[in-house]
Amino acid sequence: MSKTSTPGAATGAPIPAARPTVSSGTSVAHESARAQVAGAVTYIDDMPEVRGTLHAAPILSNVAHGTLRGVDASAALAMPGVVDVILAADIPGDPMLAAFAGDEPVFAHGTVQFVGQVVGLVLARTTLQARHAARKVKLDIAPLPAILTVADALAAQSYVLPPVFVRRGDAAAALQSAPHTLHGMLEVGGQEHFYLEGQIAYVLPQEQNQWLVHSSTQHPGEVQHWVAHALGIDNHAVRVECRRMGGGFGGKETQAGHLAVWAAVAAAKHQQAVKLRLDRDDDFMVTGKRHPFAYDYTAGFDATGRLTALQLTMAVNCGFSADLSGPVADRAIFHSDNAYYLEHVEIASYRCKTHTQSHTAFRGFGGPQGVILIETVMGDIARHLHMDPLDVRLRNLYSDEPIAGTAHKRDTTHYQMKVEDNILAPLLTQLEASSQYRQRVQAIAQWNAASPVLKRGLAITPVKFGISFTATLFNQAGALVHVYTDGSVQVNHGGTEMGQGLHTKVAQIVADELGIPFGRVLATASDTSKVANASATAASAGTDLNGRAAQFAARHVRDNLAAFVCGLDGCGAGAIRFEGGQVVSPKATRSFDEVVKLAYANRIQLWSDGFYRTPKIHYDKTTLSGRPFYYFAYGAACTEVAIDTLTGESKVLKVDVLHDVGRSINPAIDIGQIEGGFVQGMGWLTTEQLVWNDKGYLATHAPSTYKIPTAGDIPAHFRVDLWPEPNREDNVFGSKAVGEPPFMLAISVYEALRDAIAQARGDGMAVTLTAPATAENVLHALSKQATP
Repeated sequence: MSKTSTPGAATGAPIPAARPTVSSGTSVAHESARAQVAGAVTYIDDMPEVRGTLHAAPILSNVAHGTLRGVDASAALAMPGVVDVILAADIPGDPMLAAFAGDEPVFAHGTVQFVGQVVGLVLARTTLQARHAARKVKLDIAPLPAILTVADALAAQSYVLPPVFVRRGDAAAALQSAPHTLHGMLEVGGQEHFYLEGQIAYVLPQEQNQWLVHSSTQHPGEVQHWVAHALGIDNHAVRVECRRMGGGFGGKETQAGHLAVWAAVAAAKHQQAVKLRLDRDDDFMVTGKRHPFAYDYTAGFDATGRLTALQLTMAVNCGFSADLSGPVADRAIFHSDNAYYLEHVEIASYRCKTHTQSHTAFRGFGGPQGVILIETVMGDIARHLHMDPLDVRLRNLYSDEPIAGTAHKRDTTHYQMKVEDNILAPLLTQLEASSQYRQRVQAIAQWNAASPVLKRGLAITPVKFGISFTATLFNQAGALVHVYTDGSVQVNHGGTEMGQGLHTKVAQIVADELGIPFGRVLATASDTSKVANASATAASAGTDLNGRAAQFAARHVRDNLAAFVCGLDGCGAGAIRFEGGQVVSPKATRSFDEVVKLAYANRIQLWSDGFYRTPKIHYDKTTLSGRPFYYFAYGAACTEVAIDTLTGESKVLKVDVLHDVGRSINPAIDIGQIEGGFVQGMGWLTTEQLVWNDKGYLATHAPSTYKIPTAGDIPAHFRVDLWPEPNREDNVFGSKAVGEPPFMLAISVYEALRDAIAQARGDGMAVTLTAPATAENVLHALSKQATP
């Protein structure tokens, strides 16, 4: 496996010689990596339990939709170690969760709405006692008709939120006049988060009706609010702490709050500590997934492959409640252009209510579901016109080209945001050359001609991904920086660490701002009592927001120290430099530690807060227009695959990635995020199939039936290069977000599979490939049949 990891090559700018201890721009090891490898870090389930801790297990509905007439817990209560059964009647505060839509109960009462909905908890002395007893609780449920597919939801007009419509130009008229038109339908499945650390919460009562909650969450502030709401107390009485998660991927943005609330209700009733950790099967059955989508589209285009019109219907399977389905579906609309200008477009988005788990955030947050549709359209156009798909993609890119007959250019999205930082054409051209795309297209065609069973395919697809929360209010962050009298530094911020390296990058930024070595800075656990009202660590904005806030906090301390030193040496504060662990003035050079001691003795403030809010963004959610994103992150991937036409099996053979992370704060971490995002996206589109039966039961609820990629699925040739240009917007260190955009690079796998299928069939017809492209679905596509 080859990769680019040299800092100079990766960031496009050499590390300034004047700052020899600058850590940003270098591949500093993840702050917890060594301890994690040694098994010396603490996750919630590793924490010592206080005396009297009770363990909870969920009681799950076994009916997709029905009237809950009664709960018989007598058998469970008679089992060894069982203490109590907790139901909706035990909730001291609001029985509905404090989610924005207010449509989800803490515990099911009156009705159940999916197989796996939590009706209550069993409390016991041990985890196994609680789990065994939970299976003995008998639920009296009278079944009601269940809606299990988006087709049924559309027919019944069953929605969790009203439909949304976005239009530009006149798509109907443009379709009428288009030289060519294509109509297609597509289904794309959901995806289980499969974080290594499952959902868990540990709630401990404190004095005077206060509560400490250890939650594996991407959003401690929301957990705080939800717990307080359920207990009927003020937010300030609940403290939520999270040192790290063992993975999140969006699945712990809202749905970690459920476990914290359930455990808190039980803890409040018994005034004892309660731990709730879902086993893997229950985690599958209880929690939401990536939203499955169904599409119906008609595209108009000319003989050169340029898209002239698009009518698109998106039907989003949201599950039984809204959760984050509104913004997820909105972002799918925003990214239904991906890299391409849509002159005449009409989009209808239906947020369908089904009686399944309530689907939620997942890496990309609707973006992948938007991008895959337009990339499918580009591939369809190319096959219809017998053109190379890359040429069709290049023909449709955003650009400065004027639109005939108007004063406008092809540089503005369908939601009225101008694409000001466009690097799509040069990035794609560079990857085309470095991956030897044109030569490989010819070589693959020759190889396929001589191979009757195995067929290969190749595709390059781009990514343009908007960075910011689309809900403008969440684009803010706070941080605290403490400098201690020995010169060591502690930083706390509102973001959460889930393995992505956020704490590492923030510590690098603070170290650079103070001119000290990275090892002198310690990032501490996320804590609602330190940084209040923090936004979720999501939308790929963790470093953008929290890194900048921490930088500002460190800068305040540095300015205090600079003002103090300039008073000692009789110079201007601007003449003071912080570098190499030293503080340099025109008259003297002192160690940072020495200056800190002197400043403390002279009562100079050695701690400060920092606050940042993203500039320039604005967004009208009623019209889905404005500038919802601060900037775009770009990338492209070239993927080669092989399929077995007899079995439908497929394999990814080669991957070349060129990705835009701006000026990388930590190239090794960024490359790791790109590789991980790509592989996770590859799993979504190839092997990770969620199957619900006709009773609404999720049949793929364990690793035995749900297949994530393994080490054996990683191609031997997996090259990642970083685009050598800083962010054109004023972002921290000139960097760009990297968490989510690489996920969509894996759409090149899907398009390469469609290319292989097209070459195998040789009929020049459209290829309808249901995702994930399992062996069964590949065989259906080879036989020109839609997957049943």
